[in-house]
Amino acid sequence: MNNMVNIFLFGKKYSVPENLTIMTAMEYAGYELVRGCGCRNGFCGACATIYRIKGDRELKACLACQTKVEDNMYIATLPFFPLVKQGYDIEKIPTTEAVMMQLYPEIYACVGCNACTKSCTQGLNVMQYIAYAQRGDFEKCADVSFDCVMCGVCSSRCPAGISHPQVAMLARRINGKYLAPGCEHLENRVKEIKDGDFNELIEALMQKPIDEIKELYNTREIEK
Repeated sequence: MNNMVNIFLFGKKYSVPENLTIMTAMEYAGYELVRGCGCRNGFCGACATIYRIKGDRELKACLACQTKVEDNMYIATLPFFPLVKQGYDIEKIPTTEAVMMQLYPEIYACVGCNACTKSCTQGLNVMQYIAYAQRGDFEKCADVSFDCVMCGVCSSRCPAGISHPQVAMLARRINGKYLAPGCEHLENRVKEIKDGDFNELIEALMQKPIDEIKELYNTREIEK
């Protein structure tokens, strides 16, 4: 038998095995995860969660698929946070800091509290990449924010109401389209896809049983 710990899901007490993640503990307790559950490997950001340990005033943030339960853990999931997502045409926007002033002016109201960085489920220096965005240094902003999974926890803790993931996404798009060096191999492959060079192959794959597809994948020849 596994050792059991007591956790509180949305205020209700449950006893669960101590070796479970928050996500699997919720399922063990009988919850059906129709939201707030995606890849289960920490890459999609869908299972953002906040929790507090009884007796500790600090409110902590994590991804439920990666974090193990603790005794007397009070848990609330955050499957969606209302980030501000501005519309823009990437073909027409300026590539200077003026675009941030136009689309996300709230970043200039940052008070430097660093709550965003402290709460980041990926351990990113969020306040730093916002500082890069303020200065129009989109290459550095894109680099520091590269592992962002768009969970929104940083924004949920921000007193200035900054939508950090959307700011970072804009910086990465500007960097990818205008600043980063081109890749001829990638451009050629995209053209081949658009020209339909792989349509017949894809159709043939879709007709195969799943076990055969897995075998083809595992034994594929990887291009140099």
